[in-house]
Amino acid sequence: MNTDLQVRKISTFVEELVVEGGRAAPRPITTVVVAAVLRNPWAGQGFCEDLQPEIRRLAPPLGAELTRRLVALMPAARVEAYGKAAVVGVNGEIEHASALIHTLRFGNLFREAVDGTAFLSFTNTRLGPGSMVSLPMIHKSATGQRSHFLTATFQIADAPGPDEVLVAIGAADGGRAHPRIGDRFIDMAEMEARKPAGAQT
Repeated sequence: MNTDLQVRKISTFVEELVVEGGRAAPRPITTVVVAAVLRNPWAGQGFCEDLQPEIRRLAPPLGAELTRRLVALMPAARVEAYGKAAVVGVNGEIEHASALIHTLRFGNLFREAVDGTAFLSFTNTRLGPGSMVSLPMIHKSATGQRSHFLTATFQIADAPGPDEVLVAIGAADGGRAHPRIGDRFIDMAEMEARKPAGAQT
């Protein structure tokens, strides 16, 4: 662990879903979330105009460490859906949470490690310790595949503290157990087919 990150703790959450809606899943669906709690690098500075120096310093090693831990639990070949989340403590700005995850220096490490092409679905919020955190996911390459519109939820009892940031990545090795709402691509094709003849596209 890079001590320059000033990480206080790393928490890992693993869920295996076997029954949904009273019916067994065709196979168990596993979701993994790895979350780091670190000191907000902009804490106590007042309004900081330029966030880039700390982004460049922290985002790459943070992304690498979280990715390393996640793929150790769920190898890249198993990952079908992914996402990320950041939560800043009450003394910080939402921009501080956003800064650490909305940079290619963070996201590309995870995306490339699991052979993804889609953007990482995300949340960035300000919450107190112990709040429930939502981490949304989409299919790592087929963005309109609604079966893989997922949300992992987790909480860390003592995080984020007022001057901390919680940063997490998540992955799932399947979609919802019994998807029945169709894909975005199907909707688009059906709507196109119902257009009156000669209508503008």
